[in-house]
Amino acid sequence: MIDVDPSALAVEFLAGAVVGGCIGIATKRVAKLLALIVGAQLMALRYLESQGIVRIDWSRLTAGLVGSETTQAGTDTDWVTSLLSTLPIGLGFVSGFLIGYHRG
Repeated sequence: MIDVDPSALAVEFLAGAVVGGCIGIATKRVAKLLALIVGAQLMALRYLESQGIVRIDWSRLTAGLVGSETTQAGTDTDWVTSLLSTLPIGLGFVSGFLIGYHRG
């Protein structure tokens, strides 16, 4: 039988929600900045390529990304207990992250 303490679950959920909210807000702001930087770099590369200054082999560049998927199965035998122990903080984190990302 698994011992369940409702107050500990609530504390873990709220702590996860607060941390998730803060990370969600920060992630959205960093993602906007990274999108701006990557977009500017791609525009600069395309311009330099159209002027003949730089030559980019796009098929070779993306060849390393296609087909590099590998999956490994976990070896945890007691996955139910593991899932139940991480569920409160995980749900709190995910809900806080989504709220922070949406509001930020």
